[in-house]
Amino acid sequence: MGLMQLNSFAGGKWIAPSGQTRLIKSAITGETIAQAGSDALDFQDMLDFARNTGGPALREMTFHGRARLLKALALHLNNHRDELYQLSYQTGATLADSKIDIDGGIGTMLVFASKGRREMPDDRVYSDGNTEVLSRNGTFLGQHVCTPLHGAAVHINAFNFPVWGMLEKLAPTLLAGVPAIIKPATDTSYVTEACVRIMVESGIFPEGSFQLIMGGTGDLLDRLGCQDVVSFTGSAHTALSLRSNPNILRNSIRFVAEQDSLNASVLGPDVTPDAPEFDLFVKEAVREITTKAGQKCTAIRRIMAPANLVDPIIAAISAKLDKNTIGDPANSATRMGALASAAQAADVLEKAAIIETEATRVYGDPNACDVVGEGLEGGAFVAPMLFHCADPDSAEQVHATEAFGPVATVMPYRDLAHAGELLNRGGGSLVASVITHDPSVARKMVETSAAFHGRLYFNNRDSMGESTGHGSPLPHMVHGGPGRAGGGEEMGGVRGVMHYMQRTAIQGSPDILSAVGGTWIKGATRKTEAAHPFTRNFDQLSIGESIMAGPRTITLEDIEHFAHFTGDTFYAHMDEDAAAANPFFPGRVAHGYLLLSFAAGMFVEPNPGPVLANTGLEGLSFQKPVSAGDAISVTLTVQKKTKRTDTYGEVRWNVLLSNQDDEQVAEYTLLTMNEYAPITEE
Repeated sequence: MGLMQLNSFAGGKWIAPSGQTRLIKSAITGETIAQAGSDALDFQDMLDFARNTGGPALREMTFHGRARLLKALALHLNNHRDELYQLSYQTGATLADSKIDIDGGIGTMLVFASKGRREMPDDRVYSDGNTEVLSRNGTFLGQHVCTPLHGAAVHINAFNFPVWGMLEKLAPTLLAGVPAIIKPATDTSYVTEACVRIMVESGIFPEGSFQLIMGGTGDLLDRLGCQDVVSFTGSAHTALSLRSNPNILRNSIRFVAEQDSLNASVLGPDVTPDAPEFDLFVKEAVREITTKAGQKCTAIRRIMAPANLVDPIIAAISAKLDKNTIGDPANSATRMGALASAAQAADVLEKAAIIETEATRVYGDPNACDVVGEGLEGGAFVAPMLFHCADPDSAEQVHATEAFGPVATVMPYRDLAHAGELLNRGGGSLVASVITHDPSVARKMVETSAAFHGRLYFNNRDSMGESTGHGSPLPHMVHGGPGRAGGGEEMGGVRGVMHYMQRTAIQGSPDILSAVGGTWIKGATRKTEAAHPFTRNFDQLSIGESIMAGPRTITLEDIEHFAHFTGDTFYAHMDEDAAAANPFFPGRVAHGYLLLSFAAGMFVEPNPGPVLANTGLEGLSFQKPVSAGDAISVTLTVQKKTKRTDTYGEVRWNVLLSNQDDEQVAEYTLLTMNEYAPITEE
């Protein structure tokens, strides 16, 4: 492999390294393979390009439009995985490790693309939460909305996941409508650069959506403003240095951090050596020690077990580690590759020596690592090491020192309360796992320790066939943690998108809030058309379009027929005295579902038309009972429209039932799928 010149991508151009450059070495051979440097970059120009070119282009699209581009980009990257795998070997990652990084990053983009289409509107404004009534008669309302920030997101990523680490930040950022400036860790940045080249060459996202810094960030942070965001992954020391930047403090610039974490795994007190949970616990521990050579922010660093099971746990983990093959990650027989760099290997050995001041090394040798393969003498290989801390209560370093490599410490606990105390001694972590088949153990651990961890992972015989593993952050769930872990939350579905948007409280009349949020709000103006709304296609329907039908008088015969026909002979519908004794009813009343059925009969248009299907109802509530002799009417109003496929979209209808006194008796949201207007060829 020749020396790779790693170029930055700024202002829509690739810029070669110049000035003071950094040489990058292969993790498996120690040979110099790449050169990077950012001295030629003008960081103000990069920010201007993001703010003035990328930002407006992204904000012009709706959430759905950006979600479609995310999906297209993910599928494009999926077709180029093999070339990224080949580069990834030089980072010390096996093919399995690389798939976690590369395939995992692509999968994360696809999840955000899906959530953008399903959970966010086909609009530029996102309504957050319910409407708040701020006045007695409902003429003055409040609504929280979120809109994209008008700045740039600076992504500073760690070395261990050069692709996933970039894409898990980039997906929610682009979905929000904010351009990104990406700064990967230099040691593995050649994989990131290759991935960005593929993204740029695809031409899928508009110019300025993302830029790349290959080297230092110079004075970039000094130039940020209140509309910018910094999202960082790395060490607590570096995070402190960055977040203490005077400009960041002065302008209250958003800073999202994911940093050090002394993650732990607890074996429940209900587990015995012959239980499937025992083997599961050992398997999870070994996997977290060896996957990516332990270079995962979510890897298990502390292993906690009942005192009587510590020796069996050590023996079982050691036996599995004996089967671990260390060597050339490109060799299919290799189970564990190298650390990312010689400096990283030295740091792990230094931290392991600190842990050994309080714990006994029971497996592995820091001075010996049997490596399989030729020409790997200069590689950053470190053998897995397992420690036993017999007295975790008096220990300090085992709860404070993270060896970011294949190192873990086993320790005993007395009871669940003690296990919770030990878990929390880490000072805040990204994830803690509990392997138990007893739901009461899970409940107790949540009460004791959830406040100290970003994620609690429970697994047992029932879920282990489909569970994703202790160390797998998922885009659906938040990834972050309190205290030492940085206090941030990444991903988490739409929650992750919110980091790059401003939440604003909007106050005004129902018509104003309906116009702002793109959703008809109760109390806003209704509009009527000559044609029945069920005869009008998706494109023709307008927000607030309405139809009123009825009245229909409810008879006692209706109630009794419905009761016998459905089998719902609940006393409130059939027994006058029993119903009258109930504080909610004046006597026998109509079934709620009878009212819904009659409502549909009143507003439906029976002939074939653009309404393809009724896909459900939401938010059903009954406000007032309906007795025999009452007359009900129904008002159907177009509440919201959302495109779903190339041929049809979802229409949400507000359905309101009222009685002869104009009192509301029921309300719900009806969902239908409606065809688009037919395409005509000129």
